[in-house]
Amino acid sequence: MSNLGRGLSLDLTDEFPILRNLAFFNHAGVAPISRRAADALRRYASQAESAAYYKAGWYARARQVKRLAAQLIGARGEQEIAFVANTSTGLSLVAKGLDWRPGDNAVITNVEYPANRYPWQDLQRFGVQMIEVRQRPDGRIDPGDVVAAVDARTRVVSISHVQYASGCRVELKPIADRVHEVGGYLCVDAIQSVGVLPVDVQAMGIDFLAADGHKWLLSPEGCGVFYCRGELAGRLHPNVVGWMNMVDASNYGDYRFEFQPDARRFEPGSYNVPGVMALGASLQLLLEVGIDAVWARVEALTARLCQGLARRGYRVFSPRGDAERSGIVTFDPPEPSVRPTPPPASIVAELEKRGIIIVLREGRLRASPHFYNTAEQIDALIDALP
Repeated sequence: MSNLGRGLSLDLTDEFPILRNLAFFNHAGVAPISRRAADALRRYASQAESAAYYKAGWYARARQVKRLAAQLIGARGEQEIAFVANTSTGLSLVAKGLDWRPGDNAVITNVEYPANRYPWQDLQRFGVQMIEVRQRPDGRIDPGDVVAAVDARTRVVSISHVQYASGCRVELKPIADRVHEVGGYLCVDAIQSVGVLPVDVQAMGIDFLAADGHKWLLSPEGCGVFYCRGELAGRLHPNVVGWMNMVDASNYGDYRFEFQPDARRFEPGSYNVPGVMALGASLQLLLEVGIDAVWARVEALTARLCQGLARRGYRVFSPRGDAERSGIVTFDPPEPSVRPTPPPASIVAELEKRGIIIVLREGRLRASPHFYNTAEQIDALIDALP
């Protein structure tokens, strides 16, 4: 048993049966789903099999799930949340939805996950420039470097809150303040922060945010959330137009071509209902535990990992400053001159044989524990390193 959050007592092995099988440290990749999410999928399958949609209430529940997502990220309500298939779709809603002009620019970094690069790179065919801010040699993305890249033609800064390869968390508010000064927007790939770090879209000045559910949100792939600051919804033209984008969508034969006034305008058709049900279950779990408690636990686990890596001669690459650390720890083996060590890919493979799951990213070892992982599992990882 573990006491987490607001006095809530959880049986973590019951909530996360994977604890019985693996020491799983790849929540920055594709995470196991919670038991609650799996139960939601089973309930959906049973209902769909035995009674189809009749009396199911799926879409009423979907509205509740939007409210849970809004609560988790500090949005003002369900009207600012849309369901999307993945982070790529959410980011593309911004890239393809704005009214661009030749000479406009979008600012990103040179180390973004491809989902947050290609939508902006594609705009070059319309005469839009893509400006890259370089990661510093120590793995940091300096907010000042991003601020300095913004000019009068910047329409969007699109940046990962946490970088997938380095684990660097980026301070967003100074960037938001600067891009707002020139009349632009802050778009955030939050797939590596929502569900593990406190995120407040209002306090951080975020205009648009996208995050799929299959990482730190502990839900299945193919169902995520897109946040659009309420007053900006009308400034994005939907990428895909369908029946559900429209007001009075259930009046099928009326053909009233008028987009919804809020985030629903980005939902062209039927939901991924089982995905939404599972996402809602995991959101409920994270909110019950409390995101501050989740982060405190992950912060303690990653600190323990970094201390153990240092004892073993491994070199942590991830920035570890108070405002920069995240749930991701990226590290390198000892220098060959200090101690010969197998290549990183071999280390990953050997750990997997022992039921310890980490991954290789950009040539480095990457571990990303979640709040349900244990100190004993961290110690097992450290001890198993060659």
